[in-house]
Amino acid sequence: MTALCAVGAPAIGAVQFRAAQAAGVQVSVGEVLTGLAYPAVKPDATETYASPEGEALQVDAYLPARASGGKAPAVVLAHAGGFHTFDKSDLRGTGRWLADHGVAVFAVDYRLARPDRPTWDKAPQDLVAAMEWVQKNADKYGVDPARISLGGMSAGGTLAMNTAYRLQAGTLTAPGGGTPRPPASVIGFYSGTDVTRMWEEDIAGTREAAEMFTGGTPQQYPDRYREVSPTSDVRPGLPRTLLVVGDRNRSARPETVTAFGDALKKQGVPTEVRQLPFAEHAFDDAYGSLTSRTSR
Repeated sequence: MTALCAVGAPAIGAVQFRAAQAAGVQVSVGEVLTGLAYPAVKPDATETYASPEGEALQVDAYLPARASGGKAPAVVLAHAGGFHTFDKSDLRGTGRWLADHGVAVFAVDYRLARPDRPTWDKAPQDLVAAMEWVQKNADKYGVDPARISLGGMSAGGTLAMNTAYRLQAGTLTAPGGGTPRPPASVIGFYSGTDVTRMWEEDIAGTREAAEMFTGGTPQQYPDRYREVSPTSDVRPGLPRTLLVVGDRNRSARPETVTAFGDALKKQGVPTEVRQLPFAEHAFDDAYGSLTSRTSR
């Protein structure tokens, strides 16, 4: 068994190395071996973007160096955590990396579900409020208001897609009644596309997450499950979409993500689906890994 592992590990590494090269990654062996955790970086600013029900929701801004007279594209990012755990600090490595490459990042907290508080009708509203806040503060942060995207990791990606598509369709508005401009594009990293399927497959806590998020089972609340699933909103005219998933992901399976991408393409939505070799869920947790670097 040891001999097989000794042979297999370099073979897997070689496949991932080729994928990294194809993506234009500047491969650093030192970073691959030592970058096991998120880097200890801090945002350029932290602000409160909304206070629904008295709960202050904050955003961390990671900003690129300002070019003279130019405005940067931006992305609002929602963190992973099964709708009920983690926070925006998990996005600090990706946030700083994107800022260093010319993209302003606004990593946001949103209301997390609890056993006594489902947030199926709250978390999407929070992302709408975050989009509205970034658009209103675009000049302050040197951002092009026409190039603000929305994305997220895992559950955050599910929320981002659902929010973006419903904004485009006009079925979701800001808490104050206004409607921010739909995002320029949408990004989902290893994200669930159908919350009902998350409940049915029950892999690595997806059923618990779905029930806490919606307040019950699909049998109890079919309308809620349908409303929060990106698969319910596939239609023409949606924003350009990028889907990234590991080919060994068990909870957001690559064939499911690919099928969702195909459904978008059939509706004429510009869509890219990227599968990363030998990558499981949350592959970017190992910040310096080849897969994580390729995904960025």
